[in-house]
This record gives sequence, C-alpha cells and structure tokens, in this order.
Amino acid sequence: MRKIYLLLASLFFVASVAMAQNYFENFPVNADPKTVGEKLSKRFLESKHQLYFDKGIHYAEVCTWYGALRFVELTNNQELIKQLRNRFELLFHIEKDLLPPPIHVDQNMFGCLPLRLYSITGDQRYLDLGLTYADSQWILPPDAKEEERKWHEKGYSWQTRLWIDDMYMITIVQSEAHNITGDIKYMDRAAKEMVLYLDELQHPNGLFYHAPDVPFYWGRGDGWMAVGMTELLFNLPQDDPHWERILNGYLLMMDNLKKYINKDGLWNQLIDDPESWTETSGSAMFAYAMIVGVRNGWLNEGEFAPVARRAWLSLCNYINDKNDLTEVCIGTGKKNSRQYYLDRPCIAGDFHGQAPILWCAYALLDK
Repeated sequence: MRKIYLLLASLFFVASVAMAQNYFENFPVNADPKTVGEKLSKRFLESKHQLYFDKGIHYAEVCTWYGALRFVELTNNQELIKQLRNRFELLFHIEKDLLPPPIHVDQNMFGCLPLRLYSITGDQRYLDLGLTYADSQWILPPDAKEEERKWHEKGYSWQTRLWIDDMYMITIVQSEAHNITGDIKYMDRAAKEMVLYLDELQHPNGLFYHAPDVPFYWGRGDGWMAVGMTELLFNLPQDDPHWERILNGYLLMMDNLKKYINKDGLWNQLIDDPESWTETSGSAMFAYAMIVGVRNGWLNEGEFAPVARRAWLSLCNYINDKNDLTEVCIGTGKKNSRQYYLDRPCIAGDFHGQAPILWCAYALLDK
C-alpha cells in the first residue's frame, strides 16, 4: 500500500510540475486566448477603416486585419474568415480608392493582407495584388530621391530610411511573398535589410533609438523591431547566411527587455524610463516575440515563458468592456524630446494596440 501511495504521490508531483511549467495554458476566463481572439476579431469587423488623410487604408488597420486573419485561420473559424474576406472584397470595386499607393514603406506593407488571403482562398486576385506591393518595395520609381537611389544601388529597398518601424513593414510583406511563391529572393531581401538595421541601430543594451537622431527607447518603436525579427526568424531558412546574425540581435534584445519590466509585468512608454507610463501596444509586441521565441526553442522556456505569461495576463486586464485595449500610445513620429514621448496621449481601441493582442492570441494557440 505504501508503495502505491508513494507512486501516486510521485505521479502527482510530476503532473503538478508539468502543469506549472505549461505556461501557455490554463488561463483565467478573461485571458483565454481563443476567447480574447474571437472578441477582438469581431471588434475589428465592427470598426470603420482607418485612413491616411482620408485616402488609403492605414498600416495599423492592416496589422489588425492581418492578425485577425491569422487568428481565425488557426482556429478554423469559417464564419469569421468569410466576414474578414467580405470586408476586403469591397476593395476590388466600390472601395478600390482606399487601396494604399505603393509609394512608402508604411503603405507597401498592405501587401501582406492580400497575400495571406491568397494562402487561405487560392483566389488569384489576392496573389496579383499582394505581389505588386512586395515587388514594388525593390523597384525604384522614376521620381526617386537621391537618397532612395543610393539605397537601391546598394541592393536595399529604396524605401529604406533607418526608422525602426520599417523592420516589421518590410519583413512581413516579403515573408508572406516568399511563403506563397517559394521564391527565396523575398527572404534574401528582408534578411539583408534586417541585418543593415541591426548593424546600424541596435545598442549594446539590445534596444533601439526611435531613429539615429532621436536618443530615446520608445516602446512601440522597439516593439516593431522585436516582431520584425520574430517574423524573420520564423520564416527564414536556418541555413541562411543571415540567420545567426538576426538570432543574435533578437536574443540580445529579449535578454535585456527582462531588465525593464515594470510593476505591471509590462513595459513603459520609454522602456528604460521608470517615470514613464505603462504602454500596452509595445508591451504586447514584446510578449508576442517572447511567446513565439519560447514556442520555437529560441528562448529558454523556464526563463522567458513566465515573463510572457505574466505580460499576457496583465494585458488582458487592460481590455475594456468594448473589447478595446486601453493605454495605447497614439501614432507617434520621432522627436528629440523626452517630454514629447511622456506627453503623448494614450487611447483605447487604437489599431496599434488591437493588432499585437491578436498576434499574442494566435501565438499562444499555435502549438
């Protein structure tokens, strides 16, 4: 009897340890990834378009739309897939004027959306549209500026500007183009571009200034770098000559981000400024990068999974009754002023925040 008792006790202990280490399951109701993802996907479908000066869909909406597609595809929610596709169908006719012109890094990232829809539906229209955006990032326009020509001549995108936001805008559309066509040129482009940004912009503490002439570690700006590296590492073949360099940049950032976690288990508007306020969009991007890193074995589970879990739980507490993420910094251009970043308004339901919460939801479910 004693042997049976000891065996049962041992099995219970092993099961308890396994459950304790299974950081990405057993969430409370308000933080269940499937529930949160469905609510935010439906919230997106209720939302109006966000436009650039009343013309062309804004990249923040694209990011949210893309996140919703990834989520409903993973959960096989055919009804929501249909609704998200119906929203896009209007862009082929009565809303075609809302298609962003492929003239800037922010507008070109729109291409990830039709490319993802093509992977779901096989509809050739989506492929043709998406590749237009992916390819035009490397096709120098006739009226290009001198600086754009210089980048193009070096083999980089003419849209290069060394703003940290770019490293999601470029990598996501190029990665989707590669995944669909199998053409390695798309990954080569994105990987070479990422290494340029890492070499030029990453500091020894793993973080990035908003821009070379703006010496502040802005949360969402660094978030774009974090998720850009994450998407590249996920999609780039590991025998690619740039893989190790990108992985090292990613690991350096993730290791140092742990040092700046605030009392909420999240990160501040200015990451290294303890007097700054908790900002949720950048925090969600960091959480996403860590979740995917743990899932794929790039990060130590025991070290990073508790950080990612705590961040997710805290972020879910910032979602209000309308299914809007609160404490999201509004769209922010660069400025060489600490006070400028501290004074930026924070709002609820902004697509800059809705998007990375959806990314986290599908990353947690993607075993």
